[in-house]
Formats: sequence, structure tokens, C-alpha cells
Amino acid sequence: MLTQDVRTALDIADLNQLKWDLNRLQPVDVGEYITQLPKKQRAIAFRLLNKTQAIDVFEYLPTEVQEELINSLHDLEVVQLVEAMSPDERAELFDELPAGVIKRLLQELSPEQRQATATILGYPEGTAGRVMTTEYVRLREGLTVGEALSKIRRQDEDKETIYYAYVTDDNRTLVRVVSLRQLLFTFPDVLIRDIASDRVIKVRTETPQEEVAQIMKRYDLIAIPVVDREDRLVGIITIDDVMDILEEEATEDIQKLAGVSGDEAALSSPLLTIRNRLPWLLGIMALYIGAASAIAPFQAIISAVPVLAVIMPIFSNTGGTVGIQALTVTIRGLGVGEVTPKDTLKILRKELCAGLGTAIVLATTMFLLSLIWARPQERWVALIAGMVMATNTIVAVTLGTLLPMGLKRLKLDPALVSGPLVTTMLDTIGFLTFLSLISVALKVFHLQN
Repeated sequence: MLTQDVRTALDIADLNQLKWDLNRLQPVDVGEYITQLPKKQRAIAFRLLNKTQAIDVFEYLPTEVQEELINSLHDLEVVQLVEAMSPDERAELFDELPAGVIKRLLQELSPEQRQATATILGYPEGTAGRVMTTEYVRLREGLTVGEALSKIRRQDEDKETIYYAYVTDDNRTLVRVVSLRQLLFTFPDVLIRDIASDRVIKVRTETPQEEVAQIMKRYDLIAIPVVDREDRLVGIITIDDVMDILEEEATEDIQKLAGVSGDEAALSSPLLTIRNRLPWLLGIMALYIGAASAIAPFQAIISAVPVLAVIMPIFSNTGGTVGIQALTVTIRGLGVGEVTPKDTLKILRKELCAGLGTAIVLATTMFLLSLIWARPQERWVALIAGMVMATNTIVAVTLGTLLPMGLKRLKLDPALVSGPLVTTMLDTIGFLTFLSLISVALKVFHLQN
């Protein structure tokens, strides 16, 4: 963690002390410190870093801060930083930069790094090809263990990870995988093919990134190879990339459930917050106009039975909450690979059993509250209120289960079913059912009279 002296060094203009402190700290801590500085001071702090520390720190900075520093540094400094980045991190940065800046930086990169970056940028976003790195240890089948270790020492010092080495044939087709542990504890004259495993867990370039994360979690891998359609090795995805993927997917799902679009952070600018939230709010308002329109024809009924105005908000809040609970659990199960659309009936059966017990308790509570709040001549409303509450609860758990499962079956993101959307649907269904039954009771049985 950063000391108070480091945090306040810029304020007291003790740049020599700050330079010494920043260059002895872990790069991730320095990146956090620079990110929290005012914009005018970020470039000053970054220029105090030595070359090695600056290269390491740059990869830990948010893309918007990286872009800001690129605009404030000299071209030579920028090229050195970008050249030293891993190909996957560089591709992520280029996603955020203007096209003109990307073109200029690509021209300044070495041919090898330019090709690696262009390869990654050529794959669609959200796929294994887009998040992989092309820095990995590759061995030929005919090598001995001694020759393999010698090759790793000479050529692979700067690779993303050396814990796994991938064995390919002359066409770069992935055939085996061997761990560094196996290489270190095997006699040098043993052939690689004799100790490497041919049971290789791999993904293809078009595999969705969340599926990659699930596979690595399932098999406890720290890296996984990525192959093209001809089974040629083109890259690897490491555990740090998977952590970023999981955070990104979880953030996206949570924000969609709450009705927030885009990638909004807690400290995002007010303009970004408005841009991400306002479209959803306007859409939800449009949906609620539909729910309100369902109530409008029953204004005379509500006037005749005033206790309805007290009871109806409880329908809205309770039904929506039940639906969001089922929705959240289902989306989470789909997101972590715990369930698939094939499990729809099994999950629905569980939710209906739980929903039935919940419905009995909620209906009883609604019945008792209605008896307390209603005038003596209106207490018959309690029976209908209890029945509708039970029905709405069952409908809520059903929608909360079937909607995300249906989207997943259609190969769409289940998180598109936001909480506000489900709440609005349940409000409309609940209000229409409740007020219609009240209307029928008044007309047929003349209960109010």
C-alpha cells in the first residue's frame, strides 16, 4: 500500500523523494496512485519513473489514463511503452484510441509486434482470439528435455508465462502440452514426446471469452492454448486475462440487471452516468406508461374502494422483488456455467416449489394487512388480495426463470432481461388481475353496496 508521504509528495513538491518512492513500489500500486492524481499531475508523476518501472506501470493503468499519457508524452517515449506491452494489452489499448493514433503507432512498432497486434485485432470482440496473447513457449516434437530447457533459456525469457510449453508439429498444429515441472524433473536426454500429454485442453479463436473462463475454472488451469480452425496454435490465454474477463462479465451482468448500459464506474463523469442511465430510464418510463394505462380504466373502482390505493403498491414491490430474485439466481447460474438451457424444467420445478411456499406466506400476510387497513364494508377485498398475491408470486418465479433461459437458448445475453423490465411486466399483470377481479366482484355480487 502507498504511504502517506507518497500520496502527498506532489503537494509538497518534493519530487526527488517522490521519484525514489515510486520506483521502489510495486507497479500495480504506482498505477493506482497515478490514476488517483489530478489529470495535470499524472504526466509529471509518470515521468519520474525509470524506464523499466514505467513500462511495467503502464500496463496497470486504465485505458483512459493510458490514452491521456500517450497524448502528453513524446513520440519516442510512447513507442517504447507500446512496444513493451504484451500484445493482448496493446490490443485492448488500441480499442480505445482514435484510428489515426492507432495507425501511427502501428507504423512505429517492430514488424513482429505489429503482426501480433494486427492478428489479435482481427478477431471479434468478446472471443478468445481477442483476449489471447501471442507470447507463449512453443517446442518441436523431436526435442529432448535438455534441448527444450536450453531453448526456453535462450528465447523465451520475455514470454507471458513459461509454466506450460506447447508442443507442435512442423505445421504448428498443437499436439501435446508439457509443464515446466515435468521438464525440470526429467533427465535431459528424454524426448519431449515421451513425457508430454496428448490430452490437451484448448479453445478456438471464436470461443466466447466467458466460456474460456469457465473452462479454465473447471480444470484449474493457469493458461490455456488457443487454436484456429486448422488446430494450429496461435496464442494462449492466461489466468490474469481470465480474472479481467470474469470482472468484466460480472460488471456487465450487474449493470444490465439494474438497467445501466455501457461500462460505468463509481467515479465516472456525470455526463457518462447520464448517457448510460437515461436511455434505460426513459425506456422503463415508457413501459410504466403501459402499466399505468392498465390501471386507468379502473379509476372509478379505486374511488369506490379506497383501500385499493393502499394495497396496490405492495403488489408492485413484492412481485417485482420475487421476480428479480429468481432472475438473478438464474442468470448467475448461466453465467458461471452451473446450469444450461437443458436444465430449464429442473430449475423451474425447484422455483415453483419454493414459489408455492413463498406464495402461501405472502398471500396470508396480504390478507391480514388488507383486513387491518380496509373499512368493515371493504374487508371482502382481503380475500381477492391474498389470491392475487399468491398468483403474482407464481408468475414472478416463472418469468424470472424462463426469460433468461429463453434468451440463452436463442444465444443472446440472459442479462438483457433487466430487473426493471421484469418488475414492469409483473406490475401490469398484477394490477390488471387484481382490479379486474375487484370490478367483477362489485358488479356481480354488489359487495360495496
